[in-house]
Amino acid sequence: MLRVMLNDEAGFVVSAELVLIATVLVIGLIVGLSEVQHAVVSELNDVADGVGSVNQGFYYGGMSACRKGGGYKSYAFGSSFNDTTDDCDNNQCDISCDRPADESPK
Repeated sequence: MLRVMLNDEAGFVVSAELVLIATVLVIGLIVGLSEVQHAVVSELNDVADGVGSVNQGFYYGGMSACRKGGGYKSYAFGSSFNDTTDDCDNNQCDISCDRPADESPK
């Protein structure tokens, strides 16, 4: 009876091995997804810096048509907009995961 039990490979050891392998894989998957998250946030921060560095200022002059006797027949005013630096332009603020902080007293 003991010999039959020792030679029996019904899957208990295989199941224990699969649990161990699955545990290691899940832990590795969590670490890998964390690194992917950091890489995606870093790249999106670079895209935001690129968009923020684009100068969106513009200027166009007006036009007018004068009557032969004097005065304006028609006119359109010009316009301008001067783009200034925003709070997070040119990587002034960094998007990253910070360490947890204690709650301050209310």
